[in-house]
Amino acid sequence: MRIRSLAVAAFLLAAARPPPQETVPPVAATVETTPVRHGGDAADDPAIWVHPSDPAKSLVIGDDKGGGLLTYGLDGVELQVVEESKHINNVDVRYGMPLVGAYEDGTAHERVDLAGAGNQTDRSLIFYKINPATRRLEPAGAIAGIGLTPYGSCFYRSPVSGKHYYFVNDRSGKVQQWELRDGGSGKIAGTRVREFEVGSIVEGCVADDTRRRLYIAEERVAIWNYGAEPEDGSPRIRVDFAGKGGHLTADIEGLAIYDAGGERGYLLASSQGSDTFVIYERAGSNAYVGTFRIVDGAVDGVNDTDGIEVTSAALGPAFPKGLLVVQDGSNTRPAANQNYKLVPWESVAAAFTPPLLVEPGVDPRAAVRRR
Repeated sequence: MRIRSLAVAAFLLAAARPPPQETVPPVAATVETTPVRHGGDAADDPAIWVHPSDPAKSLVIGDDKGGGLLTYGLDGVELQVVEESKHINNVDVRYGMPLVGAYEDGTAHERVDLAGAGNQTDRSLIFYKINPATRRLEPAGAIAGIGLTPYGSCFYRSPVSGKHYYFVNDRSGKVQQWELRDGGSGKIAGTRVREFEVGSIVEGCVADDTRRRLYIAEERVAIWNYGAEPEDGSPRIRVDFAGKGGHLTADIEGLAIYDAGGERGYLLASSQGSDTFVIYERAGSNAYVGTFRIVDGAVDGVNDTDGIEVTSAALGPAFPKGLLVVQDGSNTRPAANQNYKLVPWESVAAAFTPPLLVEPGVDPRAAVRRR
């Protein structure tokens, strides 16, 4: 959500930007995606799918709120668009969902890599299996009648039960948790297992599967840390906040987890009001690490960012040490519709002293194979 009042924006920026003595290092993207197909505030949230055998064939998946869910290669070129008539908001990916059926090329499957998104047009959750042979999204069903208009959403896979869940929230601050299952005929079905209120408008969310935590961005207020299991209820811990003394400037938008193995790594957040990105420790109480911004380089810098995603996986020669993907609210060089920028993770890591962790050997499918 964007702040429309310049006076309010100026006040919030002055009150909540990092202290003057703190250096905010610059990093640069090396690749940008094809612009989304609709103008205005259209691009919103990205996800990253890691190919199981050839990481260079991995995908960036993004949404176009004017209509569509899109995939891009690591060179930024658009490969596919689905749901062109639907208003899609937020997208996420998880691996190894039990689903018996076959891909469109006839290949049988018992587990699939799944992309999920919120469909605001139909007030539903939609799912696509990702065919590793064709790198294409294929329909895997929807959960209709969820009782709210989806705004933000994200997956969670429980390390306790092995079950897959999907969180969805709306602009009022309501959050639902849906347990996913094989609904037959190669389609996903779901049951709502939890609901709670955050307090005010929320969107960005990310689940840490290893630590069993759910992080939610209450846009004008704070990042909150909740338990991710269905029985965890509504108790929460504040990670950071927007305003004097915090490291964030409203709106607080996208959230992402950099997995460095075990419980190591980082929680990242988009501080939209200050055009910066804030990093916290993944473990413990999510201590503040630092803030950076993305500036002009091989492609233009970013501002007014909504969604973000990051992976520590080695993605071939273009991104051998991991990848950060961010939405760019103003695509300026050349001027065009909004798009997504791709930043090598090692560029972010090297911007800090001491450097951040770089762990490109982490396999995002390892937890699924252990069960």
